[in-house]
Amino acid sequence: MNTTRHTLAPLSAALTALILWGCEPAEETQPAPEASGNAAASGVEYSDPDNPGTASTPDSHWQCPQDAGQAPSGTLTAERIPGSATTQEEAGLYEGPVWIGGSLYFSDFTFQEGFPSRVQRLTAEGTLETALEDSGSNGLAVDAEGFLMAATHDAKAISRYELSTGDREIVWDEYADSPFNSPNDLTLTRDGAIYFTDPDFQRSAAPGGQPKTRVYRIDSDGVSVVDDTLSNPNGVSLSPDEQTLYVAGGGEQGVLRAYSLDADGQVTGQRDLAEVTVPDGMAIDCLGNIYVTEHTKQRVRVFSPEGESLAEIRVDANITNAAFGGPERQTLYLTGAGTLWQIELDVAGYPY
Repeated sequence: MNTTRHTLAPLSAALTALILWGCEPAEETQPAPEASGNAAASGVEYSDPDNPGTASTPDSHWQCPQDAGQAPSGTLTAERIPGSATTQEEAGLYEGPVWIGGSLYFSDFTFQEGFPSRVQRLTAEGTLETALEDSGSNGLAVDAEGFLMAATHDAKAISRYELSTGDREIVWDEYADSPFNSPNDLTLTRDGAIYFTDPDFQRSAAPGGQPKTRVYRIDSDGVSVVDDTLSNPNGVSLSPDEQTLYVAGGGEQGVLRAYSLDADGQVTGQRDLAEVTVPDGMAIDCLGNIYVTEHTKQRVRVFSPEGESLAEIRVDANITNAAFGGPERQTLYLTGAGTLWQIELDVAGYPY
C-alpha cells in the first residue's frame, strides 16, 4: 500500500453538479501545505437539493428522495446480521460504517498495541471480506469522487483511500506543528470541506498529540479549530442543508451539540440539544433527524433538529456508529462490539 500526500482543493462546479446527490469563532486557520439499486429499480425519485426536480441514483450521497418518509417513533429493536461476527481473535470494535456503491464498508480494529485496523465489506451474500488491510482507520466517509475518506489513528491523520488499489493519501496530519491526537470520525460538505473530531481514545497508537481534544475543519485554506471545549468529541454529522454541524461527546455526562454555520462553514453560534450517555457515532436522515449511538447503553437515540426525543433503537451489545444504506437508503446499519445490526425504517438517510 502506497502512502502519499493529497492537496485538498475545492471541487469544480462541473464536478459538484455531477456528483451532488446525496460557539466561539474558530481559531486562526493554518495555511495549506458497482452500484446495486437505482431510481428506476427502486421506484424512488431522488432530487438534487441545488436543482429541485432532477433525478439521479440513490448512491449519489448528497441527495434525498422527494418523499423522504416518516421518522421512527417509540422503542424499536435492530437485528444482528448473520455472518457479520468478527473473525479477530483479539477484542475490538467495528466502527465507521459507510455505504458506497451498493455495499457497506466499515472499520474493524482491535485493542492490541497500536489499535491495528482493517476495512471490511459486507457482501451481497451477507459475508465479510477485507477491502483494506492495515488501514489504521476508525470513522469512514465517501468523498465526491468516490474515494474512501478515513479518520486514521495510526497516522494521526485524515486519510484518503483508493479502494481498488489500497493506496493512501494523507490529507492532513497536524495542527500548530504537532500531530493530532487520534482522529475519530468525520463528515464532508458538498464542496469538499471536512469536519472531524479528535479525541484521545487511540492517542497511544503513535507518538505525539495535542494539549486538548477538539473539533476541526479542513478546507482549501488549511485547518482550523471549530471547538476545543467539548471533552473527547466523537460522532460528527451535518444537517441536510449544511447549516448545522452536530457533534456528540463528553463521555458519561455527554451532550449532543449543534453549531450554527454560515455560508462559509464558519461557526456563528452553538447550543446543546440533548444529554446523552457515552455518545459515540451518529447518522442523519433526510428529514434532518439525528441518530446518536449510546455506546454502553446499547442503543440509538433519535432526536429531531430541535432536540426532541423521537425514538430509541436497541441492540444486544455495545454500539459504536450508524449509517443508512440499501437500495432506497432506508436500512439503518449499526456497528458495535464485533458485529453488525440492521433495521428497516420508513425514512431514507445519509450513507455515513
